[in-house]
Amino acid sequence: MASTLPQLPVFEAIARHDPNSTVVIHSNSGRTFRYGELLGDVCKTRNRIYEKAGKTDLEGERIAFLIENSYDYVVTLLAVLAARSIAVPLSPAFPALELQYILNHSEASMLLSSAKFAPQAKKVLSTQLNERPDYLQLSKFQGGASHEPVTLEGADPGEAGMMLYTSGTTNRPKGVLLPQSVMTAQAHSLIHAWEYAPKDHLLHVLPLHHIHGTINALFTPLFSGSTIEFQFPFNADAVWRRLAAPFLTPDQVPDPSPPKKPITFFTVVPTVYSRLLATHKLLPPDLQAATRLAISPRNLRLSISGSAALPTPIKRSWTDLSSGNILLERFGMTEVGMALSCGLSPADRVDGSVGWPLPGVEARLVDIETDAIIQPGQEIDPTTGRERAGEIQLRGPTIFREYWRNPEATAKEFAPATDGGKAWFKTGDVAVRRPVAGAGESDIPSQRDWTRGDMYFILGRRSADIIKSGGEKVSALEIEREMLALPQVAEVAVLAVPSGKWGQKVGAVVILDKENVPEGRWSALEMRRALKTRLVNYKIPQVLRVVDHIPRNAMGKINKKLLVKEIFQDEFSGDEI
Repeated sequence: MASTLPQLPVFEAIARHDPNSTVVIHSNSGRTFRYGELLGDVCKTRNRIYEKAGKTDLEGERIAFLIENSYDYVVTLLAVLAARSIAVPLSPAFPALELQYILNHSEASMLLSSAKFAPQAKKVLSTQLNERPDYLQLSKFQGGASHEPVTLEGADPGEAGMMLYTSGTTNRPKGVLLPQSVMTAQAHSLIHAWEYAPKDHLLHVLPLHHIHGTINALFTPLFSGSTIEFQFPFNADAVWRRLAAPFLTPDQVPDPSPPKKPITFFTVVPTVYSRLLATHKLLPPDLQAATRLAISPRNLRLSISGSAALPTPIKRSWTDLSSGNILLERFGMTEVGMALSCGLSPADRVDGSVGWPLPGVEARLVDIETDAIIQPGQEIDPTTGRERAGEIQLRGPTIFREYWRNPEATAKEFAPATDGGKAWFKTGDVAVRRPVAGAGESDIPSQRDWTRGDMYFILGRRSADIIKSGGEKVSALEIEREMLALPQVAEVAVLAVPSGKWGQKVGAVVILDKENVPEGRWSALEMRRALKTRLVNYKIPQVLRVVDHIPRNAMGKINKKLLVKEIFQDEFSGDEI
């Protein structure tokens, strides 16, 4: 038992990797961990969990943990899977009452923590929990352990999996259950599409209680034998200096340190790219030159943006700064992992598009007015000549199993299939499909079987980003992209404001660019004049609020339903300006 792990696909993959290759680097300290020591450390941690529980049968039990972004997080996640249990990663940024809710809702039998987060773990354990879980503080691994042989036996994964919690923007957060088979399918899909490889070196700056940071930037690299370098929390100056490090001469490095390898893979949210672009001009000249080289296509082979819509100016500015490295956009969510993606070919990274269904993913559009399936070739309404907008619905092995202990919510979010296949998950996101000249013709072998046909363009969330004004359906994301192209606008959120006359009217919450609006004043009339050549009249915001801050969550998303109540409460019964 001590040196035995179940024969899960992720363990089989790790066992095949070069044991001397690097799995994790702690960017700040430089501590390095090898693939050869990983499974042995997973065994040790799994056995400690068994000892604390007083039993070796923990199948299906929920085990929550508070661990910093590190090798120890990787070991802990895998150790819970090794116990055939369900891993529940917790965010150290959450207040005690929010952690209390997750522990209660998941019915966690055990809470693990590192020494760093022991005080926080003990604080939540002192709250009013339905049942107090066992608590275990884990020791920190130092790295450098010898390669310990580990036997893989027993292919039955049991109930091993992971449970991530939704952001709870409309209701209390829901536990999204991802069995290890779903996690594995998601990893295989991304490896096929994005060509993760042992030579990849990922810089990881994302939180680890979201699907983006956990599956895209951790679980999938483990399958491919890539190196994960943790540098969290995100700091723009630190990221630039790390990217530059391999391209500086010895006399440009202030402190002697081991040579650093170039970063080849970077996946983050749009706000990270925005912050990097804003701070680049503040770097010393030698760092500016080195970072431009570091993020060029020759060195940073793939830079991905996701979890929120990517503004066109950010995409264009990154391309310019990097001498042609076009950000790859994709679409995903907690329940489905990654579902749609643009391709690796530069011609397939079309502005405003999230590409095609990823390998293994089936996608369809269901008309938001008629509930009819929009078949290929039916994208244009023959009566009106306009594009038909549809909700994206998905199925396949990458889709989650259920919302934990919530069969009603699970049933509500799935549409029955008419072809005898599995039910379709209703994403709540609205899109259109369009042919794009020159796209979908890649001769890259890994792309030929999925980057074909019409591309998907997201209009927004059905509940918050589709504004119905005077009989017209307006995409908030389209308006945001156009507004962000204006020199006066630094950030914007376009919202549906209730209107007695129009049903809904378009509202905009704006943070001004102080360099272009130094006096800090910008009227609704000036906004309308600036947008007149960019948008048809009914899409131009009718009400405007200038603010200093727009609240976003850790993944750069805005709770628009809450924001419209806070900002436009006095406009709810009014008419347009």
